Amino acid sequence: MSERVVLDHGSGGRRSRDLVRSVFRSRLSNAALDAETDAAVVALALDASPAGDVSNAADVRIAMTTDAHVVKPLRFPGGDIGRLAVCGTVNDLAVSGAEPRYLTASFIIEEGFPIADLESIVDSMADAATEAGIRVVAGDTKVVGRGECDGLFITTSGVGIVGPGREGIAGASRVAAGDVILVNGPIGDHGATIACVRNGIDTDPPLASDCAPLSGLIQQLYNSGITPHFMRDATRGGLATVLCELADMRSIQIQIREESIPVRDTVRGVCEIYGFDPLYLANEGTMICVVDQADASVAIQAMQAHPLGQSAVIVGEVLESGSARAVMRTAIGGRRVLRMLAGEQLPRIC
Repeated sequence: MSERVVLDHGSGGRRSRDLVRSVFRSRLSNAALDAETDAAVVALALDASPAGDVSNAADVRIAMTTDAHVVKPLRFPGGDIGRLAVCGTVNDLAVSGAEPRYLTASFIIEEGFPIADLESIVDSMADAATEAGIRVVAGDTKVVGRGECDGLFITTSGVGIVGPGREGIAGASRVAAGDVILVNGPIGDHGATIACVRNGIDTDPPLASDCAPLSGLIQQLYNSGITPHFMRDATRGGLATVLCELADMRSIQIQIREESIPVRDTVRGVCEIYGFDPLYLANEGTMICVVDQADASVAIQAMQAHPLGQSAVIVGEVLESGSARAVMRTAIGGRRVLRMLAGEQLPRIC
C-alpha cells in the first residue's frame, strides 16, 4: 500500500480491493463484510411476540448496500448523477438475489449550485425509482462552501428482500464447472460515453450510457424458473475485473471467447482513440450472469424477451476448480490471461 490515497484506489480494480482489505476490512471485519459482495446478505429474526419471544420467529434475509456517486459530468447521454445513484444501488441489490424495496439518499451540495439543476436531478431520481419499483424513504443534505465540492455528490443506500433459495447468489456458492456465463448486452457503453462527453467527441451513431435498473430483467429470469448461480453488474473495472473476482472467490478457472463478447463499433473506436480496453470499461446496466448449462437456453430466451436483455449472449463457461484464473480465447485462437484492472482508466466514472 502507498502512504497516501491515489486515484487508482477508486478504480474498482486491484488497488481498490487492496485498499478495502488493508484499511477497512481489517478494522471492521465481520462475516457479511468479509464476503466482499456488492450487497451484504444478512438474516433477521422477526420477533413472534411483543415480549421478544423468538421461539416461533421467522428468519428473513435482507440485502443492504451503499454507494457514493461522484460522476463527472453530472449529466451525460443516457442519464445523470441522479439516475445513476438510483440505478447503481438498485442493481447492487438485484444482482445479490434481492428484490429492491427502499432507498435512502444523501446529498453533498456545493454553495452556488443552481436550484433548477438540483430539481432536475432529483426528478431524474424519482423517475428511476418509479422505473425500478422502489421508494426513496429517507435522506440528508449538506451544503459546503464554494470549491469544497465539485457541484454535487450523492450517496445512496438500499435494502431489499432476498427470496428463498437466492441467498447464495451474491457469494457465488453454487458456481461450478460446466456453468455458462452470460451478459445481457454490449459492454463499455457507459465508460465510452463519459470519455466522449469529457473530451467533446461526437460519435456516429451517438453513444449513450447503458444506465438502467436491472431488477426487472432479473425478475424475468426468476419468472422463467431460473435461479442464477451468480450475478454481478459490471461497473468500475468492467467485465474482466468481475470475472477475475469470481475466479478468485470460488478458486475456479473461467474461459470467455473474444468473438462472443458484444461491443459496439463506436465503443471500439473510442477505445482505439484513448487506448482503452473495452473489457475494463465501466457499465451501468450490464450484468454478468452464471447459470447451469442445462438452464442456458431458457435464461437467454428470458433475457432476450426483456428490453434490457435483447442482445443477451453466452460469452464463456466455468472450466474447472482449483485454479483461480480468468482466460479469454482470442479471435485468432490464442489465450489471454485476464487480470483485475491495475490502474485508473477513467476516474469519477460513477
